[in-house]
Amino acid sequence: QVQLVESGGGLVQPGGSLRLSCAASGDIFSINVMGWYRQAPGKQRELVASITSRRIINYADFVMGRFTISRDNANNTMYLVMNSLKPEDTAVYFCNAVVISRVGLSGYWGQGTQVTVSS
Repeated sequence: QVQLVESGGGLVQPGGSLRLSCAASGDIFSINVMGWYRQAPGKQRELVASITSRRIINYADFVMGRFTISRDNANNTMYLVMNSLKPEDTAVYFCNAVVISRVGLSGYWGQGTQVTVSS
């Protein structure tokens, strides 16, 4: 089994910054793609950014240079630094990982961390 645990969410004022972390643990041989998704109330879950094991990065258009994704392969950890936050960034942010383990290739989700941008 694989567990993903997010941390770093919270309440921040517009224009502020937050750093999210996602730590993967368990039966992990390697992690292929890791990504951050978000889901606002009443909306579908959407991709924020993703990063492969070779650090090929993809950002959603709405990021517009404000967020930076990174990962530490040695420690199976991923980060998202979010700057210039806007109220519309308010959502639950989820970590996703495509993991190769003894049972094969599977995708896993974390439990989510709340990000609220409000004055």
